Amino acid sequence: MIGLAVFLLCVLLLVAGYALYGRLAERVYGVSHGMVMPCEQRSDGVDYVRMPTWRIFLVQLLNIAGLGPVFGALAGCLYGPVALVWIVVGCIFVGAVHDFLAAVMSAEHGGANMPYLVGHYLGSWSRHALRVVCVGLLLMVGVVFTTGPAGMLHALVDSVSVNIWCVAILIYYLLATVLPINVIIGRIYPIFGAFFLFMVVGLAFALPVSDFRVLPDTDFLCNIHPQGLPVWPMIFVTIACGAVSGFHATQSPMMVRCLADARNMRPVFYGAMITEGLVALVWAVVGLSLREIPTEYMLDGKSVVPLVDGAQSLTFGQLSLMSPATAVNAACSMLLGPVGAAFAVLGVVVLPVTSGDTAMRSCRLILAEALHLPQQHAIGRLALAVPLFVLVIVISQLDFSVIWRYFGWANQVLSCFTLWSIAACLRLRGRFHWLASLPAAFMTAVCAAYLLESPDCGVVLPAVMGNIIAAVVGLGCTTLLLVFRRPSEQDKS
Repeated sequence: MIGLAVFLLCVLLLVAGYALYGRLAERVYGVSHGMVMPCEQRSDGVDYVRMPTWRIFLVQLLNIAGLGPVFGALAGCLYGPVALVWIVVGCIFVGAVHDFLAAVMSAEHGGANMPYLVGHYLGSWSRHALRVVCVGLLLMVGVVFTTGPAGMLHALVDSVSVNIWCVAILIYYLLATVLPINVIIGRIYPIFGAFFLFMVVGLAFALPVSDFRVLPDTDFLCNIHPQGLPVWPMIFVTIACGAVSGFHATQSPMMVRCLADARNMRPVFYGAMITEGLVALVWAVVGLSLREIPTEYMLDGKSVVPLVDGAQSLTFGQLSLMSPATAVNAACSMLLGPVGAAFAVLGVVVLPVTSGDTAMRSCRLILAEALHLPQQHAIGRLALAVPLFVLVIVISQLDFSVIWRYFGWANQVLSCFTLWSIAACLRLRGRFHWLASLPAAFMTAVCAAYLLESPDCGVVLPAVMGNIIAAVVGLGCTTLLLVFRRPSEQDKS
C-alpha cells in the first residue's frame, strides 16, 4: 500500500505542478493572451496551418514523447526509486518550463525556430553553434527512431524483416516531412494517440491489480544500479524526455505555427510535458515493481530470459539493461495479456515514430530558415528533405551504441542553450529570470559533469574533480547572465 500511495502522490504532484507552477511561469513571463499568432500572420497552407487545439495538444505530446519516457524511464529505474524524484521535480520545474516558455518565445517571433531565438538573445555565435547541434541531433533522432520502432515491429510481426520495416518507416517520414502538416500528421495522429492512451492507461490500471507489488522498495536514498553507476550525473542524462529534453524545443515551434489562440499555450505546451512526465512515471513504476521474470514466460515462441549458469529467473532491471525493447514486450505481456500487450506495444511504437517524423520536419524547417529558402512549393521542400534522408541512411550504418551515446548528451546540451535563452529573455524584460536560470545552471553542471566523468565520453575524471569543474562551469554561466547585455542589432542579423 505504501508503494501505491507513493505512485499516486507523484501523479498528484505532477497535476498540481501544471495547475500552480505552470500558471506561475505564465505570469512571470507575462504571456500576452491577445497576441496575434503566427498562423494568422503567415498562413501558407504548408507549415503555418490553423488546427484545432485538441489536435495540436495531441500532436505536440506525440512529437516530444519518443522512446525517452519509456526506454529512458526503464534505464533510470535501475538506480532505484530516486528516478521518481527526478521525473516529478525535473518535469515540473525544468522540462515543462523549458517547453512552455520556448514555445511562447517562438510565438512572439512569428514561429521562429530555436537557433534563431538563441541567436536573438545570446548573440550570433550561439545561433550558428545551435544550428549545427540541432541538425545533428535531429538527424540522430531520425536514425534512432527508425531502427528502434522497426525492431519492436519485427518482434510483433517477425515475418517482416527489420530492414523492410526501416524502409517503410523512412518512406512515411519523408511524406510527413514534405507534405502540408495537416495532410498526414494532423490526420493520422489521433489514431496513434488511441494506441498511446491505451498503453499508458492500461499499464497504470493493470499494475495495481496484478500479482506484483507496486513499488516494493521505497528507499529513495539507495542506489541499486547493477553496474554501480553513480546517480549524479548519470540519471539526469538517462531520464531526459521524461524530465527535460532539448529535443522538445525543436518541436514546439511547429505547433506554435498552428495554434490560433495564445490562451491555449500553457495547456498545450506545459500540459504536454506534464503528460509526458506521467508516461515516464508509469514506466518507471513498472520497472521498479516488476522483479523476477520466470523462465517459463514466453515471447514469440521462446523464453525472453536466457538461462545463465542454471539461473531460473532474471530481474526485470537486468532484462531492461540487456534489451529495453524486450523488457517492454515482457512488461506489457505480463500485465495485459497477449492481446492487450499487442495494443500496448503498438502504443510504445507510435512514440518514436511520431517523434521521428516531426524531427525530420523540424530539421527541414531549421535549414530553410538558415538558408532563407521558401517552403511553399514542394520543390523547395524536397530540395532540403532528400539530402537529409540520404544523411540519415548514412548515419544509420554507424554503431547504434555510438549514436545513442552522443544523442543523450547533445540532447541535454540543447536544453541548456534553450534555458539560458529563456533566462536572458526574462532578465532583459526585467522579470524573475531565476525561474529559468537556476534550471539552466543545474543542467549545465549536469552536462559538464557527464562529459568529464562518464565512461561513455572517454574523459573519466575522478568524481570530485569532475564535480568541482562542473560546478564552476554552472556558476560561470550564471555570472555571465548577470553581467549580460542585449546583443547588438548586428549580432541579431
